[in-house]
Amino acid sequence: MYRKALDMKTCRSFNTMRNSFRAKTTLSVFCLLFLLLASGCANKQHENKSPTGKPRIISLAPSLTEMIFAIGAGDQLVGRTSACDWPVAALQVPVVGAFGRPSLELLASIHPDLVVDVDLADEEMGKKISALGIQRENIACKSPDDIPASLRKLGKLTGHTREADSLALSISEGLAMFKTKAEKRAKKKSVYLEIWDDPFWTGGKGSYTSALIAYAGGRNIGDVVDKEYFEISQEWVIKKSPEVIACMYMSKNVSAASKLMERPGWGSVAAVQQRQVYDQFDNSLFLRPGPRVLEGIAQLHRTIYPVERAAP
Repeated sequence: MYRKALDMKTCRSFNTMRNSFRAKTTLSVFCLLFLLLASGCANKQHENKSPTGKPRIISLAPSLTEMIFAIGAGDQLVGRTSACDWPVAALQVPVVGAFGRPSLELLASIHPDLVVDVDLADEEMGKKISALGIQRENIACKSPDDIPASLRKLGKLTGHTREADSLALSISEGLAMFKTKAEKRAKKKSVYLEIWDDPFWTGGKGSYTSALIAYAGGRNIGDVVDKEYFEISQEWVIKKSPEVIACMYMSKNVSAASKLMERPGWGSVAAVQQRQVYDQFDNSLFLRPGPRVLEGIAQLHRTIYPVERAAP
């Protein structure tokens, strides 16, 4: 009798546990389904919700941000880097990190349709971006000649093919005109573009700045070094004695050009003697491959050959 009562008690306890387990399981499944549905709704809210109904974009490079605005896709931009400072409208777009170093948390929270970059500090970040289910496109652009193709690619990705093709054609034609004029020049002035003065840095063969100097009809003294950018000594510049010097940075107390001309030993440099040392540049025109490339070449041409017309 005791055993039978115990068995009945155990059975009742088992039934109670089973019913409780079923209830908890049902609740857990319900909660899981709710979260999945909520997640799905959240993702749907992120899909194609720009004012134009086109892909929402995050740009991880200043040059690409400029291109996006230049082809009329600025209203699709939902994130940028702290280095993306042009055009002025870009400053209204939320920052998601530094150039090439985005915050994965911010990318996940914004969850754009597309992320574009030219170079990431850590390529593992690219894999993590893709793992979030976000399309990632690398658009390498290292020379002026790469800009038209980059614009066309962005045009296809953003849905602005016509605007991108038009701008790309305009830039291609402008580059061709500058190149023709440069090739006709019998003597090209030697140019030293000082990117920074502590330590001293300049552009070498294959650098974007070297290509700009060539299009502007000059000869980059850094072309003797087969590197994009490299550190140099003052003695090296003095020995090269460039005819034109352009300082790409700002000086605190006095102008960079005045400070350079007062350096000990630089009095023998041709540019110093001829007072062809310049500063006060918008360095983004010369260091950032973008849609303003023709403006940068024209300004550099005026700097190298001030008595000539800048436009080809």
